Amino acid sequence: MQSLKDKIEQFGRTLGKTSRVEQAKDYAQLRKEYEHQANQEVRQLQLDAKRKRIEQIHGRSDLNSKWTFSNLIQDSPDVTEAVSIAQSFIAAHSDPSWRASGSHMMLFYGDYGRGKSHIAGAIAHELIDRYEISVLYRQLTSLLEMRYFSYDYSAKDDIGQKFREITQELMTVDLLILDEVCVNETMLKKSTQSWLGTLLRQRYSQNKNCILITNHDLAGLEQAVGPYCFESIKEYDTYKVRFNGPSRRKTVEDDFTTTKKTSGYVPNQVR
Repeated sequence: MQSLKDKIEQFGRTLGKTSRVEQAKDYAQLRKEYEHQANQEVRQLQLDAKRKRIEQIHGRSDLNSKWTFSNLIQDSPDVTEAVSIAQSFIAAHSDPSWRASGSHMMLFYGDYGRGKSHIAGAIAHELIDRYEISVLYRQLTSLLEMRYFSYDYSAKDDIGQKFREITQELMTVDLLILDEVCVNETMLKKSTQSWLGTLLRQRYSQNKNCILITNHDLAGLEQAVGPYCFESIKEYDTYKVRFNGPSRRKTVEDDFTTTKKTSGYVPNQVR
């Protein structure tokens, strides 16, 4: 036999109404669905925002888009060892205490065409994608040319202002990659040695990391940059990586009629 409460509820359903209990259940279910949908939308917005930030960092880095580990040919022990060190360097960024512990520098040295710039670029791409690390790739020679022309106060192209802006970025970016350090130079000018040494010391004081790429051996680099600048390098927690494998550059043949034409990107090629 139905109770009075059951009869009232049945009567309410007959009239198209629901009980308070059922209304509460419906409300709770709707709220759960709305919260789930809202959380999905928030996660999607976060992913979209992160993707845009990463794209912006890549866009400002001036990196070669082909410099990735997937495009790298590990055909010699030096490259294999360099990749292992690079992966350890990348993985260390997942530890906040390591990132805050000081300034770190990777020093890539060896002859032309060995893959130094490629691996440095691959490290940078990974750090941007995984940790949103800001990166700036520059050839030292181009910076020094800009620095030289910035003293032309009669110039109309605002080169002085541009150099001041890029100098600020050189000091503040998370990872600075300086390529072709002292290329074709046995010794930099004293003023250039001081400028480079001061830049490295300022970055060191702010816990900013660097990758230096040079064709000199370590003794030749010390002579080329001078004692003040080299002491700045030694202050960093430094990872020295020597590249001594075969060159991956194409040779120039005397008989051009027999030279095979190739197209596309050549892995490990240094610009």
